[in-house]
Amino acid sequence: MIPRIGEPVRSGRKYRLRPGAYAILERQGQILLTHQSEPVPEVQLPGGGIDAGEQVIPALHREIAEETGWRVGKLRRIGAYRRFTYMPEYGLWAEKLCHVYFGRPNVRLGPPSEPHHLALWASPEVALDLVGNDGERLFLRRLFL
Repeated sequence: MIPRIGEPVRSGRKYRLRPGAYAILERQGQILLTHQSEPVPEVQLPGGGIDAGEQVIPALHREIAEETGWRVGKLRRIGAYRRFTYMPEYGLWAEKLCHVYFGRPNVRLGPPSEPHHLALWASPEVALDLVGNDGERLFLRRLFL
C-alpha cells in the first residue's frame, strides 16, 4: 500500500486522482529545486502531473525541463506517496499519487519554459527547509540524512 503523507482525507469531499512524478536531482552536493511563484508561492521538487496517454518517465523529463531548464540522465525510482490537497490552479481537490525518482542534471537547456518557475540550487539540508510538503521532505531525508 502506498502511504498517505500530509493532511488526512476529509469525509464528504470528492477527490480526483492526479498521478504525478517528481525528482530529487543532485549535482555536486546540491539539489535542483523549482520555485513556483503562482498561483501559490512554493518551492518544490521538479515534476508534476502525468498527462493522459503519457508514460511516467517521459512526463518527468518534460516537467523537469519545463520547470528548471535542465535535462537529466537516467532516473531511478525511489518510492511513492499519496497526498490529499487542493490544487488552486485547477480548482479541484486531488488525491495526488506522487512517484518519486532520483537523478542527476547533466545538460542545462536554458531558463525554465514554464511560466512563474525559477530553478534553485540548495544543499540537502537547506532543501529540506525549503520544500513545501512533507512527502518531499521524507524522501530528501531518506537520501541525504
